[in-house]
Amino acid sequence: MGAASPQVPAWLVYDGAPPEPDDGAAVPGSGGDPRSGGGALSGGGELPGGVLISGRQARTRATLHETLAGALELSGWYGRNWDALADALADRLDAGPLTVVVADASHLLADEPPAQLGTLLDVLGAVAAGGHETLRVVLRDHPDRLPALRDRVAAVLGGHVGAPPPATC
Repeated sequence: MGAASPQVPAWLVYDGAPPEPDDGAAVPGSGGDPRSGGGALSGGGELPGGVLISGRQARTRATLHETLAGALELSGWYGRNWDALADALADRLDAGPLTVVVADASHLLADEPPAQLGTLLDVLGAVAAGGHETLRVVLRDHPDRLPALRDRVAAVLGGHVGAPPPATC
C-alpha cells in the first residue's frame, strides 16, 4: 500500500489563471497593482490585504526575499533569510489579514534545490498557524502548468507543512 498524498494546508490555494497577453505582467483580478491592498481571485474570491509577487522574479532565495521585501514594504531590518521572513510576516499579520498571490508560481524557487521550496512552505505554514490574522498564499499559474506545480509542492510537503509539530513524550 502506497503512502497517501499530503493534504494541501488550508492557507494554500491553487488558482489557474488564463494566459496573459503581456507574459504575466498583470494578474487577473488584482488590478495589476501588487500594493493595491485588495482585489479578487479569478474565481471571484476576495484578497484581504492582497499583494502580488511574480514567481518569475523569485526563482532563487535571494530574488524571492528581494521581491517579498518590496511587495510587503518590509523594514530595512529585514534580514533576507527564512527566520527574518517568519518574523516579518508575523509582524505583518498583526496589522490584518494577508494574501500573497504568486503569479507564474511554477517558477517560484525553480533555480534552487527542492528543499528550499519546502522551507518556504514550512515558514509560511508556521506563520499561518501562529498568526493573529489570516495568512493565505495563492499559487497562480496557467492551468496547463498547475498539475506539475501541485506535484512539485506535494513532493516537498512531506505531510507536515501547516500542521503543528508532533507532540513529544
